[in-house]
Amino acid sequence: MNQNASLVDLVNQNMISVKAFGVGHLSTRDGRLRGTTINPHGQEVTHFGSCSYLNLELDERLKAAAIDAVERYGIQFSCSRAYLALHLYEELEHLLSQVFGHPTIITPTSTLAHLANIPLLVSPSDAVVLDHQVHNSVQNAVKIAKSGGTSVEMVRHNNVEYLERRLQKLQTRHGKVWYMADGIYSMYGDEAPIAALADLLERYPQLHLYIDDAHGMSWDGPNGAGFALGKTPMHPRMVVATSLCKGFGAGGGATIFYDQSTADKIRNCGSTHIFSSPLQPAILNASIASAKIHLTPEIYQLQDRLKANVAYFQQLAQVLDLPLIDLDFTPIQYVGIGRPELALKLCQSLLERGYYTCVAGYPSVPYNNSGLRITLNQQHSREQIHGLLQTLSTLLDEQLATAHYNRDDIRKAFKSKQRPRALK
Repeated sequence: MNQNASLVDLVNQNMISVKAFGVGHLSTRDGRLRGTTINPHGQEVTHFGSCSYLNLELDERLKAAAIDAVERYGIQFSCSRAYLALHLYEELEHLLSQVFGHPTIITPTSTLAHLANIPLLVSPSDAVVLDHQVHNSVQNAVKIAKSGGTSVEMVRHNNVEYLERRLQKLQTRHGKVWYMADGIYSMYGDEAPIAALADLLERYPQLHLYIDDAHGMSWDGPNGAGFALGKTPMHPRMVVATSLCKGFGAGGGATIFYDQSTADKIRNCGSTHIFSSPLQPAILNASIASAKIHLTPEIYQLQDRLKANVAYFQQLAQVLDLPLIDLDFTPIQYVGIGRPELALKLCQSLLERGYYTCVAGYPSVPYNNSGLRITLNQQHSREQIHGLLQTLSTLLDEQLATAHYNRDDIRKAFKSKQRPRALK
């Protein structure tokens, strides 16, 4: 059996186990969603698995905009945007260009944005350096560039020093060196070292940055422009792609370019702009409603409520000495477990006690770095967060004792000695 087939079999078996434990491939049974609770098993549980960090998908203004678009334009406007598009596209891109401060192009998904952007931005004479944990959708788009002759390599996660050493060598052989990373990483919730990367941009003229900031959108940055653009201004050699499905509360993807000429080139030549189906009218109009909220002070009120929840979560985790693997101040929190079977049992036990969390396993994380991925939103109450963490701490001790394992063993599995630090 070849290596790829063995990998597929391992991933398939892992998903079979996740389903067997009753913590994956679930469906909601709710007649109406409320933002912090779901009903996956005929029993209401607190929902700590949503990436809608600001709960805007339930905002009455977004829902009204979606309904209005369906009434006026129907379910779908089925025409390639290269030929003809609803005027809603123009309005949305205009508003988003105000949010980000630079030309912005909409795509049906962030994955399709990468597939449009990367093969055109990167030439065969360039080199691409991927952060080891950059999102799979970016890696897949880079494979197209690699098939055309582009040099591609990976570097250890967030290792700016090693990146600089590679940059010093690669710049002697390549016209451009692209470093591709996430703004906020989707599993551990850790931040890219944006300030250090911006410094490298200033010192190395051949360096270009491509940042996938899907999980940084809306809950951070001026006008909710995201984590990356909240840490550094847009640079002429920088491209930011993001999602409108998470904190933004609507749908589709967006790419921000420094100049209009590059944006036009991608719009005119990007394969998924030409051949993919357009966004539905309801999504476009809901996105317009969300963009208008982003351009008001209300976005900062929503951000502040979420950040207060993150602060409370980390403060209580510190008291309970939970093994949080990364402690950056983001709405994604990762409780390390290590052994896959323990993570599955813990996730199952939490669900039985009224708390839905996401088990993280291979290939999303290394095989023995399994854990629980907990996402917070601005509507979670202190009582819900306290209940989750207190229950988690108790269950964790019970299961670790049975397995003859302890919290320090977990930290060793992740090669981490860190414990929750004092809040900023």
